[in-house]
Amino acid sequence: MQPVKRRRGRPKGSGVKPKVPGLKDAGLKGPGLKRGPKPKVQIKVEEIPVDDDQQVAHLSMREAIENQHPHLSELEHRVNDLEETWETESIFEDIIDDLADESCFKNDPNACNPNEAVKYRQLLRSVGPEEFCRRTILSGDITAKKMITAFGVRPPPFLEGADDDQYYGLLTLALSRELSKRAKLMKYNTVNDAVSLIQNAKNIIVLTGAGISTSLGIPDFRSAQNGLYTQLANLDLPINDPQEVFNIDIFREDPTIFYTVAKDILPNTKKFSPTHAFIAMLQQKGKLLTNYSQNIDNIEANAGISPDKLIQCHGSFATATCQKCGHKVIGDAIFSDIKEGRIPRCDKCISTLRAAGTSKRKRGGKRSSSGKRSRYNSDDTDDDDNFDIPQAGVMKPDITFFGEALPDTFHDRLVKHDKDLVDLVIVIGTSLKVAPVSEVVPYLPPHIPQIYISRTPVSHINFDIDLLGDCDVVVAELCRRAGWDLKHEMIPPDQKVQTIPQEGYWHRHNFTTYDGSQKKEPAPALPIKIGESGLLTRVD
Repeated sequence: MQPVKRRRGRPKGSGVKPKVPGLKDAGLKGPGLKRGPKPKVQIKVEEIPVDDDQQVAHLSMREAIENQHPHLSELEHRVNDLEETWETESIFEDIIDDLADESCFKNDPNACNPNEAVKYRQLLRSVGPEEFCRRTILSGDITAKKMITAFGVRPPPFLEGADDDQYYGLLTLALSRELSKRAKLMKYNTVNDAVSLIQNAKNIIVLTGAGISTSLGIPDFRSAQNGLYTQLANLDLPINDPQEVFNIDIFREDPTIFYTVAKDILPNTKKFSPTHAFIAMLQQKGKLLTNYSQNIDNIEANAGISPDKLIQCHGSFATATCQKCGHKVIGDAIFSDIKEGRIPRCDKCISTLRAAGTSKRKRGGKRSSSGKRSRYNSDDTDDDDNFDIPQAGVMKPDITFFGEALPDTFHDRLVKHDKDLVDLVIVIGTSLKVAPVSEVVPYLPPHIPQIYISRTPVSHINFDIDLLGDCDVVVAELCRRAGWDLKHEMIPPDQKVQTIPQEGYWHRHNFTTYDGSQKKEPAPALPIKIGESGLLTRVD
């Protein structure tokens, strides 16, 4: 598999997009959707390399869509109305992403508990989907409605009260999605396993997101309470979706929309977080292969991460380019305009036009396609700043907007250099929801260990170890256990951290700080099943 060089896309929920198989081969026939005369979809999920004590069967499904059912008639009309291929392929994925919510199953008697979920996922990979369905659904051991919860899918309200076979379509997709994921490496589970991996690795890929900068007061994008998109949704902007602030077509039509909020996301600090310092420490120890950053704040430079070790996947404010003549400047050159709420214009274009004797004209408040006037309307003074030179290009920070291609260095570095060298992957502070960066982790060799550090786990990728909590707290504790002195003003010298395994998940650990006067609760022992070796007692 080789990642396709393509433009920055909308959030999809997963870098791997499984098709929708049927369960006909397993003896299950559930409701599906017909596409009229269009050919039926087929899927074959190739064998996934895993540990020696695991087996993965081929998934070969002959029919993806059959037996139309009235419960899905509304959805069928939606599908039949779709014209673009990517929409047709992703609509089922979008639905299952909306229904994916493992957190809602806690203490739900009608859902599989975490231990049952692990058992069923291991069984699926060891015997394959056909035998799996025979042993579970067809044997009457469990209903399809309950089984989908083992794979993190919430039963949809519109199927409430329906016969169990009405859930076969969702179960089919859940099984396909599970088998399309990289298989977890079962021998890596504990916090100390993560420390050992970091100590022994020589070529670490670190993929970072907005979560590593939030401790500096820079909002992330998707948090429900304080995320940037939530804040933008509360502003009176002439757009339908907050993400359109970063849409290249809308920027070209009306740059005032972006520059309305640009001053609020403009990096204005030379500081860096403990997590940035951790990545810099990996570099100092000769362990950092590449830091793939989705952030546009350019704080990696503040921490001293070398440009030849850094791929800024979505660009940054470090430079800016004229949209008319291509003239490039350092980002600082346009910061004063951004902070004052002005649209920065190209000095080169202005000089050229002035040399040609082009006259000035009064700047007027441009209206967007929605008819709303920009908040940056000029007044009636004769200040030179209130005039634009006609046709002078608009300067745009070199951040990658939706609809723009990612830099070639992203693809070239990943495919031609890092793929064959990497020996450990650490993902920090990102939910991996925006393509094509979300495809980096699934693209890398599946036998390479993967560690995930963030506040909440993700369900569309199987990481080997999930370290959950504040990123700064997690990396500080990893360094303490490794015997590394991670000095940073934001790390209290007497900071104490406790790690508690998440119930039902031996590879997920919650990190929290606590007062030294408080009694530390011991971590509970959890059973671990590793392949054929039976039940082991977890020791961390």
